Amino acid sequence: MNRIQAAFKKRKALIAFITGGDPDLETTARLIDAMAQADADLIEIGIPFSDPVAEGPVIQAADARALAAGCTVDRLFDMVSRISARVPVPLLFMTYINPVFAYGKERFMARCAQSGIAGIIVPDLPFEEKQELADVCQAHNVSLIAMIAPTSGDRIAAIAGEAEGFVYGVSSLGVTGVRSEIKTDIRSMLAQVRAVTSVPCAVGFGVSTPDQAEAIARVADGVIVGSAIVRIVAEHGRASVEPVQAYIRSMRNAIDRAAPGVP
Repeated sequence: MNRIQAAFKKRKALIAFITGGDPDLETTARLIDAMAQADADLIEIGIPFSDPVAEGPVIQAADARALAAGCTVDRLFDMVSRISARVPVPLLFMTYINPVFAYGKERFMARCAQSGIAGIIVPDLPFEEKQELADVCQAHNVSLIAMIAPTSGDRIAAIAGEAEGFVYGVSSLGVTGVRSEIKTDIRSMLAQVRAVTSVPCAVGFGVSTPDQAEAIARVADGVIVGSAIVRIVAEHGRASVEPVQAYIRSMRNAIDRAAPGVP
């Protein structure tokens, strides 16, 4: 069992996302520490990219701010290398295939391993083309996280059957962003996953309130929160550490209400 799966063993997991370098890399490092202290179980770090096709306006704006502030893939790797040993939870990169290819996939995965990145999520890499990265990920012990969506249909069994770390369940059609209501039949989607694998499944895209987190935690193995955190960072900038930490604690408490201490 790898570090990512182990994060789901003691309780329903809270997976928190931030955009690397927004508003700057020093604040990103402080946010990672603060979210881990507030009991996030895994932390996704978005690599800022000029064409983030899966992202809504909140994360698009964060990417633009990070790039304007001078964040690069190398600088992000350097920052993660400095802090990963002290952060007690697995760190993941959320990225797109172009930055990986531009960097060189062998070099990229080697630096992931060296800097303490446990896994990567690549929303624009179709399951049918996963071998573009799967072998090099495996060679460097970096989990390639599988994604399923409401439109995956009959492909869910195939995708989940090869999953490692956890399955990323997309709760809503469209791009990332805060949603007032999540209407997808998550139970049905998760049933298809659990029929073929014991790898945990976490659900994200649109989750923003404690009530939403509690509802999803009743059926999923974990809850993924992104745009709501990024929006707090956009509002408070370098002073966002305490507000983000308070928000993470509220989501952690909601998840624990749904399933106290039950994996």
